[in-house]
Formats: sequence, C-alpha cells, structure tokens
Amino acid sequence: MTATSIFVNLPTTDLERSKAFYEALGCSINPAFTDENAACVVFGDNLYFMVLTRDYLGTFTDKQIIDPKTHAQTSIAFTRDSRDDVDEVVAKGLAAGGTEPREAQDYGFMYSRDLEDPDGNILGFLYMEPAAAEQGPEAWADAQGAASA
Repeated sequence: MTATSIFVNLPTTDLERSKAFYEALGCSINPAFTDENAACVVFGDNLYFMVLTRDYLGTFTDKQIIDPKTHAQTSIAFTRDSRDDVDEVVAKGLAAGGTEPREAQDYGFMYSRDLEDPDGNILGFLYMEPAAAEQGPEAWADAQGAASA
C-alpha cells in the first residue's frame, strides 16, 4: 500500500503559538485548512501536521487526549542533510519557544537532537551518514574500523 499523503494530528493549548512555532522551523500554514480549531502545517509535498485544539481533537476519538507535556504518545523524527542542519533547525525551534528535553545523541553514524514544541509534542531531527543508511550501522562501523587500521 502506498500512502499519498501523511497527516499527523497533534494537540495544542494555544493554536496561534503553535502556528508561530512551526513557521519558525520553516514550515508554512495552509490557510484552506486552518481555522480557530486547527492549523494545517505543511512540512513537505506530502507531509502535514494538523495542530488541533485539544477540544477539537477530542471530536475525532473517544480516547482521552493526553497532555504531551507529561505523557509521550509519539515521537516524530525527520532526517536532515547534515549535522549543521540538525543544529540549525533545533536552534530555530528553541528560539521560537521549544525546549530540548535531552542532550544531543551522537552515535558516530547518526547524530540526533530532540525538540519539544511549546505543547510538549516531541520532534526528532537526525542526520545519518549515507553509507550507514545504505549498509546498516554495524557494516558502516566495521568499514570505519577497517579504514582506520
């Protein structure tokens, strides 16, 4: 099965603050799908966040809407083109009111940083060495060890 578009629904307690945060990351807001209850955040051609007020998100489910400041339901990760790109997007998010819940993770083949939006929704940004992505981390590490020997 091929997905044509991905829509991720996230709760917010302050829609205007959320819109400003995601715009600071470089996203755009699609006004055709934005109103007082929701904002359509455009990440790419086929990737969208629907940032919904908690009450409005509750109309789509009978389950309890968790507070992302205290409970993790999901963590959404995005690849970047370089370590510098990872640092740059996290810096933009921090300047726009986000928080970094833990230190950067550097595994040699992969560098990642987490960023929480102002509501506590977790976004991960990572760079992976292309060869490690192609070969797998163990094969990449083995090749690195052989190259330095």
